[in-house]
Amino acid sequence: MITVIYPGTFDPITNGHLDIIQRTARLFPNVLVAVASNPNKKPLFDLATRVELVKQAVAHLPNVTVVGFLDLLADVVKERNITAIIRGVRSASDFDYELQLAHLNRLLTNGVESLFFPPSERWSYVSSTMIREIHLHHGDVSQLVPEVVFHALQNLKK
Repeated sequence: MITVIYPGTFDPITNGHLDIIQRTARLFPNVLVAVASNPNKKPLFDLATRVELVKQAVAHLPNVTVVGFLDLLADVVKERNITAIIRGVRSASDFDYELQLAHLNRLLTNGVESLFFPPSERWSYVSSTMIREIHLHHGDVSQLVPEVVFHALQNLKK
């Protein structure tokens, strides 16, 4: 059975991420969204919270499963017999970085390919980093993130 993985830190998940997940779910029978621990990024939300926010954001997609992970992505790919790795690419600089990761992941997984998805035009400028920055400066991100994330961000202010 074909299963693809869409990994990321998702701190927080944005409407751009959700768009890629929805488009991926239309193309593949099983989509695993893998939320990375990645403590080097100093996340706004802890791993358990990010996993829960992603689960709630994709609850309407029956062929999407969400897990958190602490290990290398390549280990998750091998353990779960993943067919391909989905990556969002917004710009040329994203592509350069993602291409390096694709080569490394192909090597570490014995050949699993990475598939690059450009964002829908509507979300091409949205990133989790920008969401965090806008939020920290008390800006309105309600149109840029799923409703559950907006409420979680509001609760952080309290």
